[in-house]
Amino acid sequence: MDWIEFPSLGRRDLRDLRLTIDGAFREFTRAYGPTLERAFEPLEDFLVWLEHLLIESPWPLVLIGIVGIVFLLSRNVRIAAGATLALLAIGYFGMWEDTMRTIAVVTVCTMVAVIIGIPIGIAMARSDRMQGIINPILDLMQTMPSFVYLIPVVMIFGLGKVPGVIAVVVYAIPPMIRLTNLGIRLVDPAVLEAADAFGSSSFQKLSKVQLPLALPTIMAGINQCIMMSLAMVVVASMIGVKGLGQPVLQAINNQYFTMGVMNGLAIVAIAIIFDRATQAYGKRLQKHSEVIHG
Repeated sequence: MDWIEFPSLGRRDLRDLRLTIDGAFREFTRAYGPTLERAFEPLEDFLVWLEHLLIESPWPLVLIGIVGIVFLLSRNVRIAAGATLALLAIGYFGMWEDTMRTIAVVTVCTMVAVIIGIPIGIAMARSDRMQGIINPILDLMQTMPSFVYLIPVVMIFGLGKVPGVIAVVVYAIPPMIRLTNLGIRLVDPAVLEAADAFGSSSFQKLSKVQLPLALPTIMAGINQCIMMSLAMVVVASMIGVKGLGQPVLQAINNQYFTMGVMNGLAIVAIAIIFDRATQAYGKRLQKHSEVIHG
């Protein structure tokens, strides 16, 4: 049987190509790295401020604040009570500070993903061409191994909080964009026709009709963004992001079973708290949307 021979680059040509690309990227980092670092300084300052706020404030106030937010989102006493017990257990086992650092990182990453993701999702919903361009990029972001994200950001920013936040946002933002796009596209055309009949402008339709009706789906995107940010915590700890991921990484390197399990369970507890709270809030929005739609 004859084998089909595919044309390919020779080893020397392939090596030269890789060296050319690597050299060009290094030149880019030398030329624009300091400028990019200065551009991300406000984000780093905000993250540091939030970490200090959560860590240096009296723990009962922080506990009340987090549980209060969970209750406001869920309006469920059992979820709030479960969050209280989980946070008390985290503090009792000496993981409070790392947990607060993790919550700060996840909060900042989710905020960045929402600020960037919602406008992109809106642009995709308003243009099939834009959707066709962005969808392959999102596919690439979701299927690319998470460790690969670390290479370019570390080359540009070095080790620290900023490259970790960027890597987490790149990993977590695709569901935010996709579900924003989906939520707006699922708005009933009859409702949009009614808005047109009342003389609504394009911006008024978006702000007064499409976004409010798409909020339950957008909230599901935020939920997924939080979950994926927490899933990236351990990977981000490899480039200097402090939090629950660092003890897990240390436990892996030194084979500390108890340390790894306890910090892993703390990550799971935080994930369950935020998942239940945001899901409950999304269901409330869904019911409210159905009442208005009806």
